[in-house]
Amino acid sequence: MTQNLIDLELSAESLAAIDAALATLEAQLTPLLGLDPAARRGLTKMGDKSEAFCRQAVVAFSQNAEVLPRNFDLTAYQRDLTTLDALRPRRQRLGRLQELLEDSEMAVGSDLMTASLEGYAVLKVAGKGAGLDGLRQMLSARFTRGRRGETVVAETEPA
Repeated sequence: MTQNLIDLELSAESLAAIDAALATLEAQLTPLLGLDPAARRGLTKMGDKSEAFCRQAVVAFSQNAEVLPRNFDLTAYQRDLTTLDALRPRRQRLGRLQELLEDSEMAVGSDLMTASLEGYAVLKVAGKGAGLDGLRQMLSARFTRGRRGETVVAETEPA
């Protein structure tokens, strides 16, 4: 193989520990909310400037709770800011892990595809007349072209 971007082997014990950690995360984060695209579009968003406004408002409201309407739940409002501060660094850490997983998956796939193409090229040249015609034909299905240059994957049985 001329390309080996990543050489990763996860043991059964490692996979079990990862699955257990993910199960723990899923169990602890069951109260998280999922929004559909329409709900996301309809929400008032909080950007950096808006966050600064909200942080100033929580201080002002906490110091002047008597001017707020009776139905304004100051405790829940303060809890929302505390929750934001608790969730954000964990989301950022998970985001970094997500990016590493995606990049690693892409690298493994690239390594596989590169090695497969190298092996196929050798098989096309060196495998002629060596009883490998069926195997070569099966692998060539990846490159079968249809109309307008579309690649068509043919369903063939291995010889």
